[in-house]
Amino acid sequence: MQATLPQTPSAAFTPHDAYLFREGTHARLYQALGCHLRPRGAGADMAVWAPNATAVSVIGDWNGWNGEADPLHPRSDDSGVWEAHVPGVAHGQAYKYRIVTRDGYALEKADPFAMCAEMPPATASRAWALDYEWNDQQWMATRGERNALNAPMSIYEVHLGSWRRQHGQFMGYRDLAHALADYAVDMGFTHVELMPITEHPFYGSWGYQTTGYFAPTARYGTPQDFMYFVDHLHQRGIGVLLDWVPSHFPDDAHGLARFDGTHLYEHADPRQGFHPEWNSSIFNYGRHEVRSFLVSSGLFWLDKYHLDGLRVDAVASMLYLDYARKHGEWIPNRHGGRENLEAIEFLRHLNRSLYRDHPDTVSIAEESTAWPMVSRPIEMNGLGFGMKWNMGWMHDCLAYMKEDPINRRYHHHKLTFSMVYAFNENFVLPLSHDEVVYGKGSLINKMPGDDWQQFANLRALLGLMWAHPGKKLLFMGGEFAQRSEWTHEGELDWPCLHGERHSGVQRMVQALNRVYRAEPALHQVDFSAEGFAWLEADDTDQSVIAFLRKPARGSGSAPVLVVCNMTPIPRENYLVGVPQPGYWQEVLNTDAREYGGAGWGNLGGVHATPVRAHHCTQSLCLTLPPLSTLILKPQPPTAHAID
Repeated sequence: MQATLPQTPSAAFTPHDAYLFREGTHARLYQALGCHLRPRGAGADMAVWAPNATAVSVIGDWNGWNGEADPLHPRSDDSGVWEAHVPGVAHGQAYKYRIVTRDGYALEKADPFAMCAEMPPATASRAWALDYEWNDQQWMATRGERNALNAPMSIYEVHLGSWRRQHGQFMGYRDLAHALADYAVDMGFTHVELMPITEHPFYGSWGYQTTGYFAPTARYGTPQDFMYFVDHLHQRGIGVLLDWVPSHFPDDAHGLARFDGTHLYEHADPRQGFHPEWNSSIFNYGRHEVRSFLVSSGLFWLDKYHLDGLRVDAVASMLYLDYARKHGEWIPNRHGGRENLEAIEFLRHLNRSLYRDHPDTVSIAEESTAWPMVSRPIEMNGLGFGMKWNMGWMHDCLAYMKEDPINRRYHHHKLTFSMVYAFNENFVLPLSHDEVVYGKGSLINKMPGDDWQQFANLRALLGLMWAHPGKKLLFMGGEFAQRSEWTHEGELDWPCLHGERHSGVQRMVQALNRVYRAEPALHQVDFSAEGFAWLEADDTDQSVIAFLRKPARGSGSAPVLVVCNMTPIPRENYLVGVPQPGYWQEVLNTDAREYGGAGWGNLGGVHATPVRAHHCTQSLCLTLPPLSTLILKPQPPTAHAID
């Protein structure tokens, strides 16, 4: 019987691994811990961190889930790792660790480093090899240019389980690869951002309650199927970003919580280790082994799945010890402050590792406060992220757009305030899933007025968003003004595209992406004041703003003029100063009939006249359509006139 087979040590976990693990600097821990299949059916090397266990064994399909059959043995180096070579393990078989605690209780835990898991609601891990032949070499060789700060980045945020379905059932990764790539290419997006596909037991968490930090969810297929998904999108020229959640984890019995009978991954004190907002556990960032675990997870998705970057979820909850806590419910740091010093160091370590090993990718922080220098280099005392979500812009713009246009004159600052701090960080402008759930309604339903005004308002907002400094992120369904609030239990309301106004918004987003990518002025200098100039910021009475976007100096590209009229009243003969003479082409008008608008505009463009306005010697006499955004550029471009 298998219980009588001699157990040999694992070949995966070495003394050097143990040293780096305890030091907190191991960045590839997935190569050492977990289940590693040997060639030609020779079983697997198994290793798990459980320093406070009194006994550990592997139970699985091959041994009848017998806790006595395949014991692991503690290493002699005080690493807390239990290991053995287990000869009976084969590819695809399910397994768990049976961990006996100091109190004598036997826990059955999924492998924290499992690379594949059973289909939920089952919770076991699967022995799996990540063999795959990639075909995205051209993308990988050039993606640094596509992820650069001066490149266009228009991100389509997607929840795979509810984007599209087939006969009411989930689509698999491979079918999604083709359908989503076709759609993203047709719409002109540069990247897709996936809400977490890391394995999670509760589908309704949308992936934000992760138990499998190294396993793509089995709901949509195998690890190789997800590799195919990324590979195919890359071959179609679309980058793939992943929402990744190092801020907390759920308390499911098979997961990380109290893993060896003690608070191993999380803080023991609930004032540090329990998240009151999400009823989950908070990682102990001060523990070296936990830092190694998390950094290894982040790098794993870039190493093994060729992902183009991580959007790190809930960074604010990591940075503040008093996040979502009342007085007396949190423990100050060693200086008496509210800053989580261990989390700060972890985030810097994470970003240092990501950019060291994958400098052509990007890390993006979802950080909702005014924490300084989130997207600044660690050497400057920053957190080292490449970019940060601009939650202030999102809140202000949506609050402004919800106002009846007659009252917008009293809230004009909400439309302009973002430019006060626009270059303090490298910002992404997000209209994300968070804004269309939990009773908040869809984007279109946030807009005031009758049906026509709602669509016009939304088109004007999207036009402003694409013209404003910063990269763009739009949650699925927003690109065609889905009226129903998003729900993970179904799919997007694709039939609404039979409505002309819905399809008009979709065509406009296509056009916005096309113009955004074609005009360097709209993306080349997103993070410096050199790429922006106000022309009109103070016309509160008419709710009009106008500004210039400028390309990089010496690029030879044209500037772009943006004018927004946020009332339903068309403005004729509106004078806007411009930096150079000649004909200014109207390259996009959100009120165009093809987008569902009324068709007001400037007949394709306007000639500048030598009339001074807005500190310029030339000006345009424009017709501003109601509730609209106009984008114009000079023909032909003369870059020297904009310096």
